[in-house]
Amino acid sequence: MSLNKNHAMTRTLGVAIIAASLGLGGCATYDDDFARVNSRLDQLDSQVQSAAQSAESANQAAQQANQRLDSLEGRVQRLESSPGRVPRG
Repeated sequence: MSLNKNHAMTRTLGVAIIAASLGLGGCATYDDDFARVNSRLDQLDSQVQSAAQSAESANQAAQQANQRLDSLEGRVQRLESSPGRVPRG
């Protein structure tokens, strides 16, 4: 009877060791997955920062264009309101 208890103990211990090793082996897979996700997030972060810089540059260019248009608006209004010129000829 003692032999059966020893055999059962050994078998239970073996199953526990196999289960633990499979469980710990699975963690490495998650580490790889987390590394891939973190890498992808870093790439996306870089793209977002680049897009934000491009948007800021476009905004500054648009503001400069608006300032140029505003400075021309007065001249256009003066030309439109001035009396028409009589053609020569």
